[in-house]
Amino acid sequence: MNPISIRDLAFAAGAVWRGADMPIADICTDTRKLSPGCLFVALTGENFDGHDYIEAALSKGAAAVISRRPYEDPRVMPVKDTRLSLLGIAGYRRRLIAPTVVAVTGSVGKTTTKEMAARVLSSSYKTIKTPENLNNEVGLSTTILSMPEDTEAAVLELGIDGPGQMAPLARCASPDVGIVTGIGITHLANFGSREALRREKLNIRLGMKDASPLIICADNDQLFDFDDQRLRVIRYGFENTGCELRLTDLKQKGGGCDFRILWEGKEYPASLPVAGVHNALDALAAFGAGVALGVDPILAAGALGSFEPWGMRQKIVRHNDFTVVEDCYNAGPESMRAAIKTLAGMEGERRIAILSDMLELGSKEGEEHRAVGEFAAVAGIDILLCTGALAKEYEIGANEAGFAGAFHFLDQETLFASLKDIVRPGDVLWVKGSRGMRLENLLRRIYSL
Repeated sequence: MNPISIRDLAFAAGAVWRGADMPIADICTDTRKLSPGCLFVALTGENFDGHDYIEAALSKGAAAVISRRPYEDPRVMPVKDTRLSLLGIAGYRRRLIAPTVVAVTGSVGKTTTKEMAARVLSSSYKTIKTPENLNNEVGLSTTILSMPEDTEAAVLELGIDGPGQMAPLARCASPDVGIVTGIGITHLANFGSREALRREKLNIRLGMKDASPLIICADNDQLFDFDDQRLRVIRYGFENTGCELRLTDLKQKGGGCDFRILWEGKEYPASLPVAGVHNALDALAAFGAGVALGVDPILAAGALGSFEPWGMRQKIVRHNDFTVVEDCYNAGPESMRAAIKTLAGMEGERRIAILSDMLELGSKEGEEHRAVGEFAAVAGIDILLCTGALAKEYEIGANEAGFAGAFHFLDQETLFASLKDIVRPGDVLWVKGSRGMRLENLLRRIYSL
């Protein structure tokens, strides 16, 4: 990055620099990647404490350090929270570069919407995006601090898992456009209720200027009636016909879909290489962000076709004589239902759902897993295979709904042993579960067939 005054950086971090002013061209949080003359920020995580490396940072040439621990060296500036200090520095640089920013949050579809919005904006602007799903305080800060000086647009993902986290992220990102994809029950153990989660997600507004567009999914039961007189609220949806931005004429084709976007009295055809209403809704939000920032609607709709799924997010793999849908990055009740519904509409000899646990659901975990099993029973799939301790509830829910094709296995190995005898040419296998269930191990076994 272009050099910034140490005094300005200290002020942004909530610290005080008492030495002579000097330019700083790099912010570092890892001594293994440290460059001489940088500002080292000592972060603390579950398995590390950067404060243990302050001496190493200084010996390697760090010009200054931000620390929450007291330290005798005058080059070390004390603060209350180094993560918030890093956010402050990132927010300062965001304002220096002044790109147009789209910020995306929500319980489901954040990363897909971010990727699609980046495709749309890249059609007209030099655009950067949050890499992968690095969406917490450190990930957001790192994305902004690594932003090229000539960036014209940035699509930033804001992720939270507890109360009080959204406001500092939103103030750092200072979105010109905000997107809320929906309110589910992920992390409900930390929030207590969906209403509390809704309030926290909607704090994205705290970083937005008056009259800025806030794009919300009005198909979601927690958002359909939301309004904010200070902002320009744009509602999008498929089922809700009162939206300003609507999805219509959705048709699945193979592993993708075609649809039409209704916006300001006109229709725009669009296509995606992934199937399902949930993906088309994410595309709708991305389109809305683009046109709100001046992208030509025809160009915005066309850019959606270049979206590429990645990282086990509904990636379609044709393997030998059957099809696998890798959807193992994350899972919650809403995305599980969306996946099952999409699978039921896919062409294939048989549609086989292979599901594992949904994590972080708190006291509702048993109830929600049974409900997904009940949904699978009537959705139109042929076989439901489940693995994981909580996944037993899928089988129970499906059986209670009268579905005879649901089976639970204690572990991935026993599931795979049965799958070898079950799978036939032409079958479609949709593999989905929370990231912590490590279903990539099962995928490796499947690809050995």
